[in-house]
Amino acid sequence: MIPRIITLLALAAGLTGCANYAVQPVLHPGTEKRHESFNEISKKGEAKLVFLGDSITHGWEGRGKAVWAKTWAPLGAANFGIGGDRTEHVLWRLDNGNFDGLKPKLVVLMIGTNNTGHQGRPQKELDGATYRCTPEQTAEGVKAILGRLEQKCPDAKVLVLAIFPRGADRNDAFRQQNEQANAIIRTFAAGQRVHFLDIGAKFLEPDGTLSKTIMPDLLHPNEKGYEIWAAAIEPKVKELLK
Repeated sequence: MIPRIITLLALAAGLTGCANYAVQPVLHPGTEKRHESFNEISKKGEAKLVFLGDSITHGWEGRGKAVWAKTWAPLGAANFGIGGDRTEHVLWRLDNGNFDGLKPKLVVLMIGTNNTGHQGRPQKELDGATYRCTPEQTAEGVKAILGRLEQKCPDAKVLVLAIFPRGADRNDAFRQQNEQANAIIRTFAAGQRVHFLDIGAKFLEPDGTLSKTIMPDLLHPNEKGYEIWAAAIEPKVKELLK
């Protein structure tokens, strides 16, 4: 019943012409210091591989630290993940110094699960308004990010990862919404510049359940989850870095 409610809300938003928060750049309060650290990395212009996203990407510095040191650090990678970020926050970052001076060969982008998961919550950056976002709006946010990256790094390739599965099983409403967004996002991969890769199945049991031995909170990977992530994308990353 919950997925149907979400679908009806999405239709209602489209019919009433509600603003798409996902494409409106806005500062994520409390992240200014980390944002500025990315600007400093950008000014140096050294990183050839950049991971861009939310807390799941940010987690390469936490539960994924050992895997990062083994797999991505030797490639001179930089982590531009910020916990809690949505597409609109990444757009703000790109409009305010991130990637200025940086000329990466490859950007690994995964964003959007917070556009889904933050629905129904009041947001400080929206003057307390209740947040809403449909799968289509999330996809538009990702598309806008790809546009910004093309402007800033026209020679860089982008590997867009499907939003990871969340929730216990296929009946989870947020997982279903992310899957709907992924179905749209995959259409953005065209030509030699933008590539799409869905590794979600790597985290799931054959029956579609998500084990807490991989994602203890059914959202964020633990070390085992980061090992799975790295192994699943490493061949593609190295191919695109050539």
